Amino acid sequence: MGPDPTTPNSGSPGPPDRQTLQLLARHLRTETLIVETKFDPDSYEPRLLQALVDVGQYPETVVAARLDIRWFTTGDFSFHYVETYEDDSRWECRWDCHPNPHNARLHFHEPPTAVEATDLSLSSRHPLDVYSTVLDAIEGRIQTLWEN
Repeated sequence: MGPDPTTPNSGSPGPPDRQTLQLLARHLRTETLIVETKFDPDSYEPRLLQALVDVGQYPETVVAARLDIRWFTTGDFSFHYVETYEDDSRWECRWDCHPNPHNARLHFHEPPTAVEATDLSLSSRHPLDVYSTVLDAIEGRIQTLWEN
């Protein structure tokens, strides 16, 4: 699985993990919240997995929502969630695990701008467990939007 992700290091997160990205894509395709998944640049050389969230699940002011996923052979990752509104403003947050100078390797970039980061604790860093944590948070976010 690569180096211990709790050990700080100033290096690169490594090359994309094609198998993990394809595993996550298969799971996303079964989610009722997700209307489309696509790879950048393609499924043979995926660097980024993008999941488009069904905007029909949101109040009308949300015109787009997506989840951008990067997973690396080192076990590092990034799940970047973005909502776009009618006025082109955005609400976003990000779950990250990578070498950085600002926080612990495992951290969360707080909404609404994803600029401020706080250290994060996850019970498991297995790709499907991280995926489940993120999808639960997105579902909670949608529920909060409807309640406000």
